[in-house]
Formats: sequence, structure tokens, C-alpha cells
Amino acid sequence: MGSSSGQKPRRLEDLVDKLASGSLSHSRLEKELGNANEAALVRRLYLERLTGASLSSVASTILDFQELYGRNIENPIGAVQVPVGIAGPLRINGDYARGDFYIPLATTEGALVASVNRGAKAITLSGGARAKVIKDGMTRAPLLWTPSVYEAHRLAMWVEDRIEDLRSVVAGVTRHGRLQHIYPYIIGNLVWLRLSFSTGDAMGMNMVTISSDRICRYIEENYDGDAKCIALSGNMCTDKKPAAINKILGRGKYVVAEAIIKGEVVKNVLKTTPQNINLVNVTKNLLGSAAAGSHSFNAHFANIIAAIFIATGQDAAQVVESSMGYTWTEVRGEDLYISVTLPSLEVGTVGGGTRLPTQRELLALLGVAGGGDPPGSNALKLAEIIASAVLAGELNLLSAIAAGQLARAHELLGRGGLKIS
Repeated sequence: MGSSSGQKPRRLEDLVDKLASGSLSHSRLEKELGNANEAALVRRLYLERLTGASLSSVASTILDFQELYGRNIENPIGAVQVPVGIAGPLRINGDYARGDFYIPLATTEGALVASVNRGAKAITLSGGARAKVIKDGMTRAPLLWTPSVYEAHRLAMWVEDRIEDLRSVVAGVTRHGRLQHIYPYIIGNLVWLRLSFSTGDAMGMNMVTISSDRICRYIEENYDGDAKCIALSGNMCTDKKPAAINKILGRGKYVVAEAIIKGEVVKNVLKTTPQNINLVNVTKNLLGSAAAGSHSFNAHFANIIAAIFIATGQDAAQVVESSMGYTWTEVRGEDLYISVTLPSLEVGTVGGGTRLPTQRELLALLGVAGGGDPPGSNALKLAEIIASAVLAGELNLLSAIAAGQLARAHELLGRGGLKIS
């Protein structure tokens, strides 16, 4: 036993030496060892030797890289921990999300959880938020070359005429997704096909990418003219970049959350008036954003969306387009009407990072872990929850600005001013 236990550390050290000499690549470690967790250890040892940095905290994780390798991560060395706070209860009256919810926010920004928490209190005391998904469809836009505008137009018409055939192609790829629409765009001799898919409870990028690839193959094999797919994604989808097309046509979940905040709640909880909140929103979020040329007309959608995305295992890079949107306010008698509109919220409850153990627990906390019954309902419920949490965050930040409390809140909660004895 002593001999075999001594051989294992020696072998790991030998592999570290091979990495250092360049005779072994990081991408082949798993094949060499047959174990992704041991490969992560070797990479850490190598990096510690190379840089002199200690990676003991990165090494401390419950993740099993045998389960994640090839699905969620390559070349793993450990994990990063992000604090998770809870805001709520937040009452939501949606088509799918109904009841009081506690919102998990993974963030390192002091004051963010407190901000959403106070907004949630004001909304809940006023009867809750209403939320509705207006549209649901994930997009991918392959780019095809043709020799002329005449051929490009003929191809676009040919594709639209064969949408049922293309739906059959997609059905052969996935039982969870369906081709909804095809929107052709022609520039010169080039054709973009913005394909929209329903994706069930998955966010769906893998599903729509594979389906789009099969559609392109079908076109190249069956179209009787000259056409060639030159990019599976032609950037008119648009994924992980701010784009007006997503604001106009939507991508993922197009969702709205709204609430009427009672005048007494605005006064006693938010410490301001409906008129002051409305003035800040119109001048800051609308006029200020327009003057800056912003794609978004809101105060801090990205703050709340990023924190929930990290907590629930969403694709963090999609915060870029998911956080585009609009905040609208009106003074209604003694009360305040407020809404947030998110045209491109890209979320799912199965696949990707939702498989990770901590993220799955937090999805369960919201009652949306795994596939819904009926299919797709959990992802729609999550979209309504996120939009309502964004509403809470927007309401509080506008109120804090209107009441002159913003800097004080960050002094207390963002710079170590709040002490616990």
C-alpha cells in the first residue's frame, strides 16, 4: 500500500514537469490521467510553481470535474466563490410566477442586495408586481452567399416557401425545439436568415445552433441555385452583443413587469414622492440615455440580471443583451406606476450552468429547477421572476436618487461602513 500511495504523487509531479517542459499540453491531461479532478490538481501545482501564487482557495470546491468536463468547462483548475444574498419576499402575480419569492443575488457589490430588498418591500406592500412574457423565441442567423441580388432574393423566397420542410429538419435534431419563423435580410448579394425557435425550458443556444447548421446543410443540398453558407452565425441573431434588432424583434423572453406603488409606501418606505421618482426617470433614464446614445433606457438592469444569472447558472455573457430595456413611470393620483420591459432576456432552467449543484439549489429555491410541466413553463416562470426583481431594483435606485440617498447607501454598504458587533 505504501508503495502505490507513493507512486501517485510522484506521477503527478512527473506530469507537472511535463507541463513545464512543454512535452504535455493542458488539453491532454485528462486523457493522460483518466480523471478530470486529478488533472485539475496537476494544473494548479504547475501554475503555483510557475507563478509563485497560492491557489488553495481556488482548489476548495464541491464541484466534480468528472461530471463537468466537456460539458461545462475545459482545462479546469478549481472554482471561484461569489457571495450570494437574498432579497425578498417579493410578491409576483404573473402568468407562471405566483406568490412570494426570495431572490438569490450572487454579487460582490455592496448595497445591491439591500437595494433590491427595499424595492421588493415597497412592491409587496403595494400588492405585488404583475409580470407577463409577451414573446418567446431564441434566434440564430446564418449568413449565405449568392452571386447576385437576384439570386439572393430568389433564395429568400425559396426558404420561406419551404418552412414546413425546414421544421421537419429541426424536428430530426431536437424534440424540445421548434422552428417558429424565418426572417430573411438581404444586403447586396448576401442573405441573412434570422431563424427563431421555441426551446422549451432550455435557454437553447446549443439547440438552435445545431438546428441552424442542419438547415444550412439542407439549403446547400436542395436549393437549385448557387448559394453557400459562409457563417453559421452572421451576427444578426444577435448573441452577446448590444443590438437594436433584439430590442425591436426580441430574443429569448420578451417580458414586462409592472406595479402600482401606493403613495403612502413611496413616502414611508422609499422616503420620497411619486413626482420626484417620475422626474428622475424621465430626465435620467429617458433623456440622459438618449443624449448618451445608449441602447438602454434604464438605471441598472444589468446589476440585478448579472447577479441572478450567476446565482442560477445562466450564460453570464448574455447579460449584454439581456439587460437592454426600458423603465417607464407615471404619476397616477397619489400613486406611482412603474414598469420595466426586457425585450431580450435569455434564460433557461435546464442545460448549461443550471446543472451545477449550487445553482440548481437556487433554482429550486425559486421553484424552477429542471424541466417544467408543461414543458417550457419553468423558463417562463424564471423570466417573470427576474423581470420582477429588476423592477424592484429599478424602483429603489430611482427612489434613492430622488431622495438624495445614493451616496450615503454606498458609504454604509459598499465601503465597509456597516459594522457587525
